[in-house]
Amino acid sequence: MKIAHAEILHLRQDQSYGTPGDGGESYGVQNLCLLRLDTDDGITGWADIETQPFVARAVMDAPDQQAFRGIRHTIIGQNPFEVDRLWQAMYTDSAYYGRGGVVMQVMSGVVNACYDIMGKALDMPVCLLLGAKNRDRVRAYASTLFRNTPEQMGKAVRAYAALGFTAIKFGWGVFRDDMGRDVELVAAARQAAGENIDLMVDSGWMKPGISVQNTLVLLRKLEKYHPVWFEDCLHPDNYDGYEFLCRESPVPIAAGEQEATLYGFRRLMKARLGFVQPDLSRCGGLSEAKHIAAYAATEQIQVVPHAWLTDLLTAASLHFNAWLPHSCYLEFNVSKGPLARNLFRSPIQLDNGYLRVPDGPGLGVEPDPEMARRFAVA
Repeated sequence: MKIAHAEILHLRQDQSYGTPGDGGESYGVQNLCLLRLDTDDGITGWADIETQPFVARAVMDAPDQQAFRGIRHTIIGQNPFEVDRLWQAMYTDSAYYGRGGVVMQVMSGVVNACYDIMGKALDMPVCLLLGAKNRDRVRAYASTLFRNTPEQMGKAVRAYAALGFTAIKFGWGVFRDDMGRDVELVAAARQAAGENIDLMVDSGWMKPGISVQNTLVLLRKLEKYHPVWFEDCLHPDNYDGYEFLCRESPVPIAAGEQEATLYGFRRLMKARLGFVQPDLSRCGGLSEAKHIAAYAATEQIQVVPHAWLTDLLTAASLHFNAWLPHSCYLEFNVSKGPLARNLFRSPIQLDNGYLRVPDGPGLGVEPDPEMARRFAVA
């Protein structure tokens, strides 16, 4: 079996990302990057990638120039079962322009698509290829944006609880614009949730004026509302800042969605995070995620994959969670846009607060070709 075709697909929906003024659900990501691998015997593997689609296409299609090779030239004609050798080859062939960023994200997609191919070829789910199926379901948390007012926050919490969620994460939106309002929004969420629903806060780090010190002040104000974690609150390269926060914060810190490779995660985990969050579409894919999780285990840091994209990433992360010796949560993107919810023939569904690990071959989910064509960007 050989990889015969590799393609980056750019899909786009009309609706933009952001919190609607009426407090409704976001439409989610506006641009989506899908990776498709076809083998010479007719098996197709899929992956989604949280990245810039135009740049990803350039990484895939760039000419063959030794240490500047486009990814396509490294993988075409190769056996997808040799996924670890392919990882090293891609890493070497892109050494002078990669080692992170979009190159690592495209590499992640290739790895995940190879696992999809292997599972389909052997008629088994990816978790068994990884080496274990320790569970057949994972507790889900609703992953959504902060609403604009306390009233909207309370309404959203009650709606997610009615759907069966026992954990909810609010992030970004208006959060970190005004500390007083930040506290009011989290307080409203806790009041509506009671003590039986776990709450997480995804701070975001891109807004002007965020500092290590004012983040610590905010964390101390939020402690009494018992967030499970406070996520992604500093620039991803601010390792020293994360070390300081992890020492001083009364709330566990979570981070890692923008980190890549075991090398990067080892540096990040020196901060003694409460939770580490590798994104399988960005960290180096399933192969590298296993190394990251093994290292996290030696540091006794819980691994909770970041998975805010489509059902492809959700499925890959479910298989990864099934392989993990211990699993506490999985992120579930509740966006209502068509790229998040309508792109697949059999969408992953919440089942009494849990997500079931797909038991079909490969990742266990398949894009609907008609929907992909409908949203494709030439």
